[in-house]
Amino acid sequence: MKIQQIETFSTPLLCLVRVTADDGWRGWGQTAPFNADITATVLHRQVAPQALGWDIYDIDGLVDACFERNHKFPWSYISRAVGGVETALWDLRGQQDEKPVCELLGGAPKRIPVYGSSMRRDITPADEEGRLLRLRDEKGFRAFKIRLGKECGHNGDEWPGRTEALIPAVRMALGAQVKLLADANSCYTPEGAIQVGHLLQENGYCHFEEPCPYWELEWTAQVAAALEMDVAGGEQDVDLAQWRRMLRLRAVDIVQPDVCYVGGVTRFLRVAKMAAEAGLPCVPHSANLSLVTVFTLHLLAAIPNAGPYLEFSIEPSGWTDGLYTPALEVVDGAVAVPEGPGWGVQINPDWLEKAQYQLSGKYPD
Repeated sequence: MKIQQIETFSTPLLCLVRVTADDGWRGWGQTAPFNADITATVLHRQVAPQALGWDIYDIDGLVDACFERNHKFPWSYISRAVGGVETALWDLRGQQDEKPVCELLGGAPKRIPVYGSSMRRDITPADEEGRLLRLRDEKGFRAFKIRLGKECGHNGDEWPGRTEALIPAVRMALGAQVKLLADANSCYTPEGAIQVGHLLQENGYCHFEEPCPYWELEWTAQVAAALEMDVAGGEQDVDLAQWRRMLRLRAVDIVQPDVCYVGGVTRFLRVAKMAAEAGLPCVPHSANLSLVTVFTLHLLAAIPNAGPYLEFSIEPSGWTDGLYTPALEVVDGAVAVPEGPGWGVQINPDWLEKAQYQLSGKYPD
């Protein structure tokens, strides 16, 4: 059974991918969001020519061929485009076998604890602690992540004193029972990160994400060695050789591959396996409520070194509203893996009608 056609439905923020096999079976996938219309162009120009006519059961081989035949164009947009096709193939396979993707991977649907992921740096400590407290009480969240410093901030803060005020304020408001994580988004030098890390440790935080520019692995390794708390990273990394280097350096204590950034399920699983062999847990990056969070739920239900929770955005995002049904819902601090075949969700036709459509096809001779 071979890939007959690949369709994309894209906006600047999001690109959905539909793959059809020559016997009529279809599956839905998604590229990484943001500049997704550019990714759609890359997909049709550089990935679809490799994928059309490929055996749908040889997903590993297809993924490797797409990267090798695009070796002049590493890495991010190729990874994003390949991931769109690859995730659609897993949905197609699940539809055929009438199984959720997590079962195809050796797991089973279940409820997965989540941490509420704040994306905001424009919020005061008082307002941040107030909304997290409400979510704790209304939805049962038992873990949250906050944003520190300034994105790629060269040791700067969003405004003077915000980070130093935010860290203890959130801990005091939420109490000792709630796990707290913090994300610096590549803000600090090693010296700055270690100083902030000590303040996090003093306030009982358990996870310090991307403390240094993510490409400076030696800097991050220095921070990880200096702190007792877990240092996490890897969401941006799409090169498997870079992942091997990261693990060899022990730059992080927790790996955070993003299934849509890294190139799909196949490459995600390779990273998770490397981490498992190094004795490290996997807490994937899934920072919005597009299909990336659906994919990640299935993966966490299947990999042996899954971390204790799923990243679940607490921010309103109109660009993902109504994208698929059933919508994911936090109940008592956890979200259920969709149980239907494939990814277990249905794409909203109204969303598709508003998107830009492109088709690449290969029909039997």
